[in-house]
Amino acid sequence: MAHESIEVNVPLSKAYEMLCNPVHFTKFLERIDSIEKINSQTFEYKTQIGSEEFRWTTNIIDNLRNTRFAWITINGNLNQTGTIRFTPLDNGNRTRVDFTLDYRTFFGEPEEALAQFISDLPGQLDKDLNRFKELAESDTFKDEVETASTEVSA
Repeated sequence: MAHESIEVNVPLSKAYEMLCNPVHFTKFLERIDSIEKINSQTFEYKTQIGSEEFRWTTNIIDNLRNTRFAWITINGNLNQTGTIRFTPLDNGNRTRVDFTLDYRTFFGEPEEALAQFISDLPGQLDKDLNRFKELAESDTFKDEVETASTEVSA
């Protein structure tokens, strides 16, 4: 499990808006290849770890506007849970984002590549949140998302 926090120089409502849709996670979560929206609560994730493709489906279990966003895996070959908490700073002009992410196998010990993927999670999440901060503060997060949507549509 990894828990990292970062302070971003964007208002609370903007930080929440950027992070309340898992489809946008691929803009900053480097090790996730794709996330597809199945319906308003369900998302399918895909990534390659070593020579194996991992797919899992998550459901949003908590979505308290401008406060907290959480999800759990409901099926697939990798178990992921996550929670994002938002704390206003400087009267809501800045935001602290607390991101907790966990990966587990559904049974047994993970093979070497997956074990490495899991053990690297804390450092990777720190790197990913810094990428989020860069996109959010440069106001290019939306541009990145629109570019990805355009590429998928083409």
